[in-house]
Amino acid sequence: MAEQILDIAMVLIGFSLLFGIVRLVKGPTETDRVIAVDLLTIVCISVIVLLAHLAERFIYVDVAIVYGLLSFIGVLAVARYMEKGI
Repeated sequence: MAEQILDIAMVLIGFSLLFGIVRLVKGPTETDRVIAVDLLTIVCISVIVLLAHLAERFIYVDVAIVYGLLSFIGVLAVARYMEKGI
């Protein structure tokens, strides 16, 4: 049962990656592209956590948390730049 859940998670992550890349390339505005990059970082975090589970190396979860915090700070900086300029 757990293997089936992991397989379903991998398929959903693949679809998210595909849709994120499509939005990044096709996005008509800069805002769409920023949101697509944020989506791709979330997908990358989920891949890191999934690989940590499969490899049974839970130190990778710490890497995913730090990556998420840096991504959040980056998105805030880009949003501030787009709104007013730095």
